[in-house]
Amino acid sequence: MKRETTEIRQEQIKRAVLDIIFKDGLDQLSTRNLAKRVGITEGAIFRHFKSKRDIMLGIMQDVKSDLIGELRHIALGAEGSEKRLFTFLCRHVKYLLENKGITILLFSEAAHMNDKELKDNLHEILSEQKSLISKIIKDGMAEGLWNKKLDGDDIATIYMGIPITLNIELILNPDKFNINNFCKRMFILMQRMLSK
Repeated sequence: MKRETTEIRQEQIKRAVLDIIFKDGLDQLSTRNLAKRVGITEGAIFRHFKSKRDIMLGIMQDVKSDLIGELRHIALGAEGSEKRLFTFLCRHVKYLLENKGITILLFSEAAHMNDKELKDNLHEILSEQKSLISKIIKDGMAEGLWNKKLDGDDIATIYMGIPITLNIELILNPDKFNINNFCKRMFILMQRMLSK
């Protein structure tokens, strides 16, 4: 067994958690299965993370730095609102595809564990996403692209259902899923909702 740095092992463990959840289900997430997937002993997991909770916090930190950071850059960018909306949506979807299992993990564990820090982190991630998409929508309304009579925050709330829709698509049509087609379909729906 090759000895890796803590950073590499932590990344492998987090990836394996998401892989197990997506492919086998949350009920199959055990230290035994996790160790087997990574190729280490069960005890080695706890040399890299103190607990399952610490793994969750690590994954949430990744979401904040990787996904939210990139979405913020898109939302605050100089391109027109329509272009930013499409880019934001597609990057969001691509991240979720690259990290399959993340929405299941965040919603099932963070939302249902009686842990204030996990819930606060989940709330921060979701609030930031909603705030960023709301900004793009409100910018588009100010540009005259979209219906100003609509509530930008309400449309942003509807947008937040897209990750759930993505999971449904992946479950129902795993072999037929096409990211470009999905992005275009969701973008067209958003445009229809926003149209004057």
